[in-house]
Amino acid sequence: MQLQFLLKRSRRYRVVHVHNMPDFLVFSAWLPRLRGAKVVLDLHDPMPEIFASMYGLPPDHFAPWLLRRIENWSTGFADLVVTPNLAFKELFASRGCSANKIEIVMNTPDTGIFHKPMTVPASAASGVRPFKLMYHGLLVERHGMDLAIQAMACLRPRIPQTEMHLYGEQTQFMTWLMGQVSQWKLEEAVHYHGYKPLPEIAEAIASIDLGVIPNRLNSFTRINLPTRIFEYLAMSKPVIAPRTKGITDYFKDDEIIYFEPGNADDLARKMEWVYQHPAETRSVVKRGRKVYEKYSWELERSRWTGLVNGLGPRRVAAAARG
Repeated sequence: MQLQFLLKRSRRYRVVHVHNMPDFLVFSAWLPRLRGAKVVLDLHDPMPEIFASMYGLPPDHFAPWLLRRIENWSTGFADLVVTPNLAFKELFASRGCSANKIEIVMNTPDTGIFHKPMTVPASAASGVRPFKLMYHGLLVERHGMDLAIQAMACLRPRIPQTEMHLYGEQTQFMTWLMGQVSQWKLEEAVHYHGYKPLPEIAEAIASIDLGVIPNRLNSFTRINLPTRIFEYLAMSKPVIAPRTKGITDYFKDDEIIYFEPGNADDLARKMEWVYQHPAETRSVVKRGRKVYEKYSWELERSRWTGLVNGLGPRRVAAAARG
């Protein structure tokens, strides 16, 4: 083990890729950087906003302030900062990171898993099958599934065959949510399937009518662009999402179905619109897929490898003197 450690220390790396969180992990690359390597810091999420949204903290609280300082030190140490959307880039640049140092590489789905299904279910509006809605991902309060359940309660009297299918690991919030399902008397309409691997998630998407992203509005969700949007569109499924900057930077009004963040009644209205307007919904999906195709993983992967290959070798002072 000691020999292996020494060999690793003696090896010269050209590029070191560090993925947050936490941001300060980037400083673990100090030795390769000293020996000439370029350092890439992958800021997939902004830590101050994530932390504030998790614990309900105001922006001027000490913890987000400290995380912003750490972020600034970390981006200053890196040679290249990579982040997945425009709103994140603008945020990091506003906090002192040079915009020229930040590149966007979108977090889009694996087309080997998420792709157009071979068959398309008959329209649920025919009444011959349920109107199936779906959410998959982290089941926490900020992702707004309680709003979706309230919307379901509004929708079911008008469309009794509506079903909601939930996928994600069990959480305390999920336990509370199922209590809300009972209070709304939606036990027969809401189905919790637990955690499933991505291939099974793709199979589930193939059978639904509408993907739902009911995020509440906070400092993080305001600028986030959920990958689930692209997963639904990759499989030619409509998706409802909140009208937030992170999403409107990429999707126009006729390319996705927006609802007013935090408004369960508006969410229910948009769900009902999808049910009543299958032809118009297909047109929205078609336009939305064109957005997705501009950022397919094949294109983003090529962009990512180009960025890495474009990082020239660092010349440390000692080498330059030699």
